[in-house]
Amino acid sequence: MGFLEDIKGRAKAAGKTIVLPETSDPRTLKAAAAILSEGIAKVVLIGSPADIKTNSAGLDISGAECIDPANYSKSAELADKLAELRKSKGMTVAEAGDLLKNDSLYLGCMLVKEGLADGMVAGAVNSTANVLRPSLQILKTAPGIQLVSSFFIMIVPDCTLGENGLFLFSDCGLAQNPNAEQLAAIALSSAESFKKLVGKEPRVAMLSHSSMGSAKHPDVDKVVEATRIAKEAAPHLQLDGELQLDAAIVAEIGKSKAPNSPVAGKANCLIFPDLDSGNIGYKLTERLAKAEAYGPITQGISKPVNDLSRGCSAEDIVGVSAITAALA
Repeated sequence: MGFLEDIKGRAKAAGKTIVLPETSDPRTLKAAAAILSEGIAKVVLIGSPADIKTNSAGLDISGAECIDPANYSKSAELADKLAELRKSKGMTVAEAGDLLKNDSLYLGCMLVKEGLADGMVAGAVNSTANVLRPSLQILKTAPGIQLVSSFFIMIVPDCTLGENGLFLFSDCGLAQNPNAEQLAAIALSSAESFKKLVGKEPRVAMLSHSSMGSAKHPDVDKVVEATRIAKEAAPHLQLDGELQLDAAIVAEIGKSKAPNSPVAGKANCLIFPDLDSGNIGYKLTERLAKAEAYGPITQGISKPVNDLSRGCSAEDIVGVSAITAALA
């Protein structure tokens, strides 16, 4: 069974509810129909009845709950709660009500916050910043997490490296140039995400252009310090660095460059030192190795909210919704 099929199976068993707030886009409605047809999750659609009717022509979305923000029975209750959450920023109940009526992302996050849904998937229409803003304002970061980051699950065909060709790459989508403390936090979040999503023990490599002191540079020092912080925070975790990519995943090279490392040569979680290297790395792997890339999946928010590429397909929305349901 492939990764996505396994995730869909776990999502079906979980019986979670996913909010899809971007019903002005036909891809969202096509995805909703597929999610319902496959039994991946229950679906809440947010939007005007006219948009939903137009964009779902020929599709069966009869199993979805459709919420019209202009006439939602729980609007006043949610506005009170949003105003309370944002009172330190001066938000009034009236302002909260207007926001929930006019911004489906805020309404979606409040549904998740109040347990009326288990997760949200958006980004086909909205930017990453727009998706994450209400998530952080309403749901906030999970306990003990200092920043939100992202990861990709990469599945490389005909590959025995990593977890039989499966890797987690992080961060490839959010943290531009994390400092040592932030890089350590990304590594710890990624290890937890790998265990939760893949069901295997993470083996985390802190990547660099240096292996165990082979080069000297402030960029290397950052990775060394991040490794120290992460090891101190989670001494049970198989995590090591700094490691070059080949030393991290190829057994012979790992033995040569880092003979005493518990991770070298067998890493399945690759932590990149900055967003440039992470983004380039996942796209190189996707294009040159013809790998499947699932993500970016957000980690660190107290409840799962995941961002889509604005170039995504309906099938992408289905896949990310299944992952979100499994994480929930």
